[in-house]
Amino acid sequence: MNIMKAIFHKLFIALAAILIFTGCKRDAVLTYMDVVTFPSAVTVSSGNVVLSAANNDSSVVTISWPAVIFKVDAPVTYTLQMDVPADTVGGSAWSNAVSIELGKDVLMKSYNGSDLNTIALSKLELIADSVNSIVVRVKATLDRDVYSKAVAFNVTPYQVFVAHVLYVPGAYQGWDPGTAPEIAEANGRPKMYEGYIYMPGTGGQDFKYTDARDWNHTNYGDGGNGTFSTDGAAAGLHVSDGGYYECTADLNTNTWTATKTTWSIIGDATPGGWNTDTQMTYDETNHVWKVTADMLAGGSFKFRANNAWVIDFGIDADGNLVYADNPFFGYTGGLNNLTVPSDGNYTITLDLHNPGNYTYILHKN
Repeated sequence: MNIMKAIFHKLFIALAAILIFTGCKRDAVLTYMDVVTFPSAVTVSSGNVVLSAANNDSSVVTISWPAVIFKVDAPVTYTLQMDVPADTVGGSAWSNAVSIELGKDVLMKSYNGSDLNTIALSKLELIADSVNSIVVRVKATLDRDVYSKAVAFNVTPYQVFVAHVLYVPGAYQGWDPGTAPEIAEANGRPKMYEGYIYMPGTGGQDFKYTDARDWNHTNYGDGGNGTFSTDGAAAGLHVSDGGYYECTADLNTNTWTATKTTWSIIGDATPGGWNTDTQMTYDETNHVWKVTADMLAGGSFKFRANNAWVIDFGIDADGNLVYADNPFFGYTGGLNNLTVPSDGNYTITLDLHNPGNYTYILHKN
């Protein structure tokens, strides 16, 4: 009898263990096999987004979605995916998507213009200044991944100008590309570089252009008759004296120039009127040109180089300095002259040290 009780007891324990294990396993399977879906569609706030510099810092589109309810009571992680339509079908669908994990229980994502433009051009490789379609979907993750239906909207990205530069090492600064000043590619003028370089001292000055801050990449030396040579052993470019030079490089025509300049103001707002330039002085410490003069609000003036109408600045409708005359860029019409707001003594500063971004300051004393 005791033997039978012992056997029955062991069988009971084994059966209970099997039932417990089976029950746990069944619960897990049933939880996982439960159908979980997005209860409604993803919503995009605008079906047609046109991007520009004007909305770089503004919200241009908001993408939102409903919460997905899993059987497990825990935070759900949401990931937004963006792709082009052609990459959302076939065996490798969505494999090239831009995926942005947004965190737990996040149900919307807004983009400003700059960020969406970067995604469109740099990550999705869309065509600038053209209407493109972007497809979005959302992934919800807990004990599995659940995907929403995809929604498309149109985006017109714009091309952001990024100025390429050439460095200008020379004898005037120890032939060190690592610390050399730069000239920059002009906006809207591919491979045309321009900027101002101060070469102190007297006597002949030699320099080169390099496309990196070292001598291991392309450097541009003298090819004769105002042309370049990319032979690393070529002689340096040469000017006859130290000074403040407008340096140019046109890689379309393989030519360069270096024009020594001094700067002045001229106009009926200035002490000399339109007949006599009021000279500016170069401030080596701050890399700017300055003049202090009595100015008249009833007149206007311009900045010009070398007391001549060959290189001179006006201002555009936004008050930005723009070349009115320049041999490298040609003539620009429709510009305004500069003015002062009231009569008085002013310190006027012309800053040309940042290539392609030339500025001025009018300070009433």
